[in-house]
Parts: sequence; structure tokens; C-alpha cells
Amino acid sequence: MGLSGISHWLIVLLIVVLVFGTKKLRNIGKDLGGAVHDFKKGLNEGTEEADARPAEKQAEADKDDKQA
Repeated sequence: MGLSGISHWLIVLLIVVLVFGTKKLRNIGKDLGGAVHDFKKGLNEGTEEADARPAEKQAEADKDDKQA
């Protein structure tokens, strides 16, 4: 008889709320959400930079070809 029923999970949630309080849980959730948002933003910035570099190299190569 593990924690498989919904009533068991509600009891666990109630205990967590009593121990930590709703304000602290809200702050933890807010901080965690901000961290995930910043992580995704960092991933997107990395791919944008990687996509821009080959285009810059191609533009430089085209410029060199025109000068030669």
C-alpha cells in the first residue's frame, strides 16, 4: 500500500503546506519558474549565435571572392 491513491497525495500535499507554508511554496515555485525561463532563454541564445556565425562566415567569403 504505497502512495498510489489520490487521498494519499492530498495528505502529503497538506503536510507540505503545513510545514513550509503557502508563501514559501509560492516563492519556491516562482524561483523555479524563473530559472527554467532563463535556462530556455540561454538555450535559444546559443542556437541563434550558432546560426548567425555560418552566415557571417559566408558573407565574409562572398566579400573576399568579390575583391579577388
